[in-house]
Amino acid sequence: MYYVIFFIFGSLIGSFLHVVATRLAHNESIIYPSSHCPICNHKLKWYELIPIVSYLIQRGRCRECEAHIPISYLIIEIVTGILFAVCYNEFSLSSKLVISLIFVSILITVIVSDIEYMIILDEVLMFGSVLIIIISFILEGLDSTTLHVVDAAFAFAAMYALKIIGDFLFKKESLGGGDIKLMFFFGLVIGFDMAVVSIFIATFIAFPIALVILFMKKDNMIPFGPFLSMAAILILISKINLDSIINFIANK
Repeated sequence: MYYVIFFIFGSLIGSFLHVVATRLAHNESIIYPSSHCPICNHKLKWYELIPIVSYLIQRGRCRECEAHIPISYLIIEIVTGILFAVCYNEFSLSSKLVISLIFVSILITVIVSDIEYMIILDEVLMFGSVLIIIISFILEGLDSTTLHVVDAAFAFAAMYALKIIGDFLFKKESLGGGDIKLMFFFGLVIGFDMAVVSIFIATFIAFPIALVILFMKKDNMIPFGPFLSMAAILILISKINLDSIINFIANK
């Protein structure tokens, strides 16, 4: 029953996160106006806002004008629901579960905004970082929270150094400012060492996909934020750490 509850809750949050990413990317309020069709401005009824179900019943179209609703809404609702259920499975009902759900929610928003609009929203990262710090302070105390912030600062510095090296080698901007700020958020939750590891995992995930995209569209820009976010989520839910990685490599 808990898995079902967390899946439903996650799908609801996922639907909201897609709206947040879309509206903030267009400098719009996330509160007003209420949910509506962007084509005909039809105000959506409550039964048109049920995650997953409404999309499937309406066959991915607006009930009023039959405009196509991006399938990304359905995908994000399903993925967020699954991730919330997985987080519950890994952390049970604990303080770490609260942190993990916030972490996943922020990164889902980052994935949507960076893929669809090529931007990592400062407001989202700032809100997530402040919220994590406050919750960490309440649940773990000042000393532990300070260590998290120090980890975050080192992760930010490491990514900034990587950008400087990349800019020098490629003679152009190698990483966006959003990717660097994203590392600060990573450091708060998964620590400095695993934030750095996330860069390598993200590169491994992105490389084959980038080859395909570049082959199909040579001039197409490829955002790195979504791959970083996927890597960080993978690290979070798998609970891997640097020691386990070193031991795995050593045993090989």
